Amino acid sequence: MAADGMEVSAGGGGGGGNKQPQISMVGLFLACMVAGGVQYGWALQLSLLTPYVQTLGIPHALTSVMWLCGPIAGLLVQPCVGLYSDKCTSKLGRRRPFIFTGCIIICISVIVIGFSSDIGYALGDTTEDCKVYTGKRLHAALFFVMGFWLLDFSNNTVQGPARALMADLAGSHGPSTANAIFVSWMAIGNILGYSSGSTEKWHTWFPFLQTKACCEACANLKAAFLVSVVFLGLSTVVTMIFANEVPLDPAAAKQGEEGEPSGPFAVFKGMKNLPPGMPQVFIVTGLTWLSWFPFILFDTDWMGREMYHGRPDGSPTEVANYQEGVRQGAFGLLLNSIVLGVSSFLIEPMCRKLTAKVVWVMSSFLVCVAMAMVTVLSSWALGDIGGNVQDAAAVDKGLKSTALAIFVFLGFPFAVLCSVPFAVTAQLAASKGGGQGLCTGVLNISIVVPQMIIAVGSGPWDELFGKGNIPAFGVAAVFAFTAAIAGIIMLPKQPKTSFRSVSMGGGH
Repeated sequence: MAADGMEVSAGGGGGGGNKQPQISMVGLFLACMVAGGVQYGWALQLSLLTPYVQTLGIPHALTSVMWLCGPIAGLLVQPCVGLYSDKCTSKLGRRRPFIFTGCIIICISVIVIGFSSDIGYALGDTTEDCKVYTGKRLHAALFFVMGFWLLDFSNNTVQGPARALMADLAGSHGPSTANAIFVSWMAIGNILGYSSGSTEKWHTWFPFLQTKACCEACANLKAAFLVSVVFLGLSTVVTMIFANEVPLDPAAAKQGEEGEPSGPFAVFKGMKNLPPGMPQVFIVTGLTWLSWFPFILFDTDWMGREMYHGRPDGSPTEVANYQEGVRQGAFGLLLNSIVLGVSSFLIEPMCRKLTAKVVWVMSSFLVCVAMAMVTVLSSWALGDIGGNVQDAAAVDKGLKSTALAIFVFLGFPFAVLCSVPFAVTAQLAASKGGGQGLCTGVLNISIVVPQMIIAVGSGPWDELFGKGNIPAFGVAAVFAFTAAIAGIIMLPKQPKTSFRSVSMGGGH
């Protein structure tokens, strides 16, 4: 590992003698600010869009299919972007061109999503005021889904290079410090995003956003997304300034390409060159994410339906209950993000004391307990797990408070999920001497495939149980337990001190 003030290798995949000056801790923190900007919009997407799209006429059982865009984008975009960013010879560096382009597309897609109701109204969805019209809005739904898919594609364009950028710049600070900074920015973005999502005053602060096509809930969403565009723009500028990458030498890049696979499927061909232990990490990562995605995709909808017994297309009272549940779910995610931010700085000392393997396995057991609690809590609230969730009686205050406590409880294991697999991957890649972009991109495959499984399966599962979210959470508990057992058996053993001593950029 390079000492402070010394130059280190410019990271995986670059090779060829390019030297990356050692960056200060403050510089490293500011260079990663774009992660917070992206996460702001991602938090809004997770907390508000599943409930919102149901107001446009897409039924609950199909909302999970809408989330297929994320894994498809991740499967096709992020690995290839990671591979090509490893070899990019732009004067801006290897990662920043992809980050900048992706952020511009994110801004466009967010605006399309925010104004989808107005676009649908202009195209003839209805001539009635949104306060009285409760029917389907097909044009609005079409533009919403288009913007949603574009948003996920652009998010994946940014996320891989942003993580690889931290790997390139980390130097002597080490992988755990860089990951802690990355997760901290994610927590900041989550706190801002979920705070925005839990606020119902946006339409009063920006009354001009409320139109005949876009009532209070829609105007709140629109305003929150427009604010996220401003924050993302600011964070992108800061990252472009402080992430002072050394451009890759074209001659070195050309030399590194000799004998390597090329083309859109090069990342899959490159899997045969993965460092030892990486396939096992991918398997355990996949099982871990299978246990998380039901909660990630349906947490606020769960609060609105099961815990508050509302429905987005029901009577005015049911709609009000649903929206209140969604806001409380967003507040729970805000609490979760605070715990996530604090926990991110505890990951390194825990991994150095217990090893990354033990911390990872422990977090999977915690998720198993949490998902089991969600399943039991929902069943208790509804009285009959096989009944229609919309017909159940209102739950008491104690159950709602317990639901919020589960959000808090999941903060620590989510911090582990967002850091440890990537840090372990960075260490394994560094032990081979590079390929951070490729390894991070391939790791993403073990994240997006589980999301595809949950997106395809959760709709039919829920339909069998009266369109509730309970079955998916029960399956999540089983996957979490399986991930813990697989982690015990399969995860590679690494020295406790290695969690800090190996540079994410591959320098020694």
